[in-house]
Order: sequence, then structure tokens, then C-alpha cells
Amino acid sequence: MRTHEHSTDASADVAAAATSPAPGAGREASITVTTEGLPRWLEPVASAARTVEPRQLSRFLPPESGAGRQSAVLVLFGEGARGPELLLMERAGSLRSHPGQPSFPGGSLDPEDGDQTTTGPLRAALREAQEETGLDPHGVQLFGVLPRLYIPVSSFVVTPVLGWWRAPSPVGVVDPGETARVFTVPVADLTDPANRATAVHPSGHQGPAFLVESALVWGFTAGVIDRILHFAGWERPWDRAKQVPLDWRA
Repeated sequence: MRTHEHSTDASADVAAAATSPAPGAGREASITVTTEGLPRWLEPVASAARTVEPRQLSRFLPPESGAGRQSAVLVLFGEGARGPELLLMERAGSLRSHPGQPSFPGGSLDPEDGDQTTTGPLRAALREAQEETGLDPHGVQLFGVLPRLYIPVSSFVVTPVLGWWRAPSPVGVVDPGETARVFTVPVADLTDPANRATAVHPSGHQGPAFLVESALVWGFTAGVIDRILHFAGWERPWDRAKQVPLDWRA
């Protein structure tokens, strides 16, 4: 994907390894990243993924020491009744990490996912999405990988993996202990200025937020969505002074 030699993330290596697997690589060779056949409306997202730098997405980047819990999320775009949409889920309130928070499907890399610097994040994103939402990964075309980012509060090093829901499958809550709700959000609602605000955490931290589908999307997920909308050229002017206070337990 990206070949910026001074980048601190491995997104370019992940996509390159997946797109051009080594002969005889076995299981590692069975997953690909390709933009072939993407709908035209997704081309700006794919283009942005090829050029965006880590610090253009977040000020929170993985520690240079290599510390952190390697994980991946699936940023899955589909087409619904109202046009382009994103798949999201609401984490169960009983979870220790980010309880009750809307998020992309995803989680920690497992050993069977493979090399964390190449195709491991791709496999983890699809596996976790299947485990959390019942998604059929065979209907997903991976078309890009964003730079790895960091969530300081949980020490997760997260690789956002971009997918096109080429053949939609039924989704829903698989394990209520992990997931409270699975839902899709039209991109039109995410770009609607009326649904946008700045979330203010009791700690003082501020970041973008979206009030959609009876949910407040904030934190890491909202930050990634915000940057995708911006770099894809989909963002519409919105009132950044409009604030939404977060609960102290958030």
C-alpha cells in the first residue's frame, strides 16, 4: 500500500504481503487485499488509504518500543436501502475494555492469525467480525489497510482493515456477553452536520462524535470515521462547538 520509508506502522507491509503472497506460503497465501471491482463511490477511500500517514489519522501512535496489545478492526462498507453504509456494533456493558461503546468489529490477534506484521491483522479483523456479528467473511473483499494506531487507555495497537461487503450476509448478536447490538449506519447520516458533535470526556479529552442510530459513537471508532470522511472528501462543514459530555465511566 504505502511505501513511505520513515513510517512507524506496518500497514504497507501488511497489504503488500497479502496482495502478493509468497509462493508456497500455504495458509498465509490465502488472503488478499485488492481494489479490483470496487464500486466507484469507494474509490476515494481506497485512494486515501494508499497515501495517508499515521499522524494524519491520530496523535496516538504505537510505542516505538513495540509494546502494546496487537489487534485489528474491520471497517466494513456496504450498500443498504439508503446507499453506502458502515457496519458497527455496541460492545456489551459487562466487558472490561470499552464497555457499552459502539465500535467496529474487531479484537486482539490470536497466534493462529499469523504474522502480526503481514496478514495477521487481516485474518484477525475477519475472524473477530465473524465471532461478534455472525458475518460471513467470504462475502467481504478487503481493499485497504490504514496505519496502525494506539489506544492508550487499553494499550491496544490497532490496525484498521478496510472491507467492501461485496456479498452481504445476515448479521446480529452472536454472544450477548460480548456484543449488545449489531447495526449499520448510512454514510449519509455520518456526514450530516446535524448528527456531528465534539465529545468531551471528564478527563478533558475532546474528540469527534456521531449521534446516529440511537447511539453516541465516540472515541477511537469516531476518530477513524472522522478521518475517513475527511480524506475521502465526504466531510461536510459541521459545528465543532457543539459538545456532548461523556459519563465519567466512559
